[in-house]
Amino acid sequence: MKGIFLLLGTNMGDRLANLKTARMILESHEMTIVDYSSVYESAPWGDPDQDWFLNMVLRVDTIHEPEKLLGVCLAAEDQMGRKRIKRWGQRIIDIDILYYDNHVMETKELTLPHPGIPMRKFALMPMVEIADKESHPLLNLSQAELLNICPDTLECRATELDIMS
Repeated sequence: MKGIFLLLGTNMGDRLANLKTARMILESHEMTIVDYSSVYESAPWGDPDQDWFLNMVLRVDTIHEPEKLLGVCLAAEDQMGRKRIKRWGQRIIDIDILYYDNHVMETKELTLPHPGIPMRKFALMPMVEIADKESHPLLNLSQAELLNICPDTLECRATELDIMS
């Protein structure tokens, strides 16, 4: 795996504006967007009684090490008003580190690669779009292979929305 990949998700308020705001906040913290996926709309995972999500993946370059990058992501969520009330609940923004190059680590605060990747189409579909052949450093499967065996049956579809416009 080459690259740092962040998953953005939102299902509250103006979802597209939330993704754009998150992008701008991240870019203001010594981060450059190298590539980005389409914006996907997906059924809520974990708690079906909420609005659908918009999700996308950013491939970024940054000077931040993984733990510092996590702090930047959490600060961006806080800046946008994220409240952690319920696991898998509604959120104005969620920013997850999916991969940080080939780093494999597990601390109380951060697990890399993100352990939910193989089970979530809303993460795998945008990953396949921008990094289909990149291998998961623990499973030794490409993103496309992971998507092919993903057990997630929830609906997830690409949209025409764009966070750069």
